[in-house]
Amino acid sequence: MRGRDVKHIPMTLLASLFGGKEEHALDEETWQALMGLAVFDGLDAAERVRLRELAVRLLADKAFSGAGGIEVDDGMATAIAAFAVLPVLNIGYDWYEGWREIVVYAGEFIYDGEQMDEAGVVHHVRHVRSGEAMRGGPMVLSWEDVEHSGQGDGFNVVIHEFAHKLDMKNGNANGRPPLHSGIAPADWARDFQSAYDDLCRRADGGAETSIDPYAMESPAEFFAVLSEYFFEAPDLLQQAYPEVYRLLTRFFRQDPLARLGRTCIPRSVAGMKSG
Repeated sequence: MRGRDVKHIPMTLLASLFGGKEEHALDEETWQALMGLAVFDGLDAAERVRLRELAVRLLADKAFSGAGGIEVDDGMATAIAAFAVLPVLNIGYDWYEGWREIVVYAGEFIYDGEQMDEAGVVHHVRHVRSGEAMRGGPMVLSWEDVEHSGQGDGFNVVIHEFAHKLDMKNGNANGRPPLHSGIAPADWARDFQSAYDDLCRRADGGAETSIDPYAMESPAEFFAVLSEYFFEAPDLLQQAYPEVYRLLTRFFRQDPLARLGRTCIPRSVAGMKSG
């Protein structure tokens, strides 16, 4: 995670602190500016209409709350909504139902709460984050990191946190969201595990990687980070882990590389942002 002006928030208090719903409408000027970002390149007219409809639905469905002295305006809410609905463009808004609150901080914040590991053991953790998604509960985002999203470099904090929400649809985030008919769980487990092991082996060996090493934190983070790359830098993901890329095209029912008409031209890892 990049260092920022860090604010503290005890996660267990979120539900009680932010109970009110702020209504936000889609900001037209912001929307038009967003549609010029790299992450939305290649969307055709019909897809842009559908994306807008989904964004309007999210704005009506979710409560946006500012924290730490920041106020969320229509433009900020519109930016978050636009990034958020891109992953569900072809799988439907229902994936985002069952929770309500999006809390926005100016910059990174300190997560102070409990976290369950893969063995089911609950630990108290306290560390800096740019986003946090809680099962059945609120999402927290750093606005500064939202502003750095959408540039086509593999980083998008909104897509990352909403990927966690997709992952949580069948329980705690573990890198295995509910799969559509036709995607074999065994194939998903095999190809994601193989890619995860490869990234860990390369990074632990001191090699530069085109995928942000933060993905090594856990299988859940691996899925969220690779979802960022799928939309923001699909060429890098396809080069690094083509089997995972193919699985994600089937999961999201999108093919960003085909949409962009890109060829897989190698890009230097030196310019990649680290989480």
